[in-house]
Amino acid sequence: MSLKYSKEHEWVKVEGDTATVGITDHAQEQLGDVVYVELPTVGAALEQHATMGAVESVKAASDVYSPLSGEVTEVNEKLNEEPSLINSSAEDEGWLAKIKMSAVSELDGLMDKAGYDKFCEES
Repeated sequence: MSLKYSKEHEWVKVEGDTATVGITDHAQEQLGDVVYVELPTVGAALEQHATMGAVESVKAASDVYSPLSGEVTEVNEKLNEEPSLINSSAEDEGWLAKIKMSAVSELDGLMDKAGYDKFCEES
């Protein structure tokens, strides 16, 4: 499945009932060099649009919002040692967490790449 995007600048890649989540390339460009990532806790229950972590850069700190409801099953521990993966590979190796989705229908409220690009241009 291709990536889906939220208005809070998170991306989602779905495999079965698990969604891999990270911040978009657009978001990391706005933040600048990422120096610290606060990851959610494995086992945490997330609600859609609730804070699931944070990303800090040399310019700013930004909360990360969960684009979907579900339970955190895995976090990207590599980001603890190498937060710059978000800059170099935001929409691949820089993923933040994997979530076992509790409401697959929430995917319908997310944008495709073309919709997200248009959203970014207009905001």
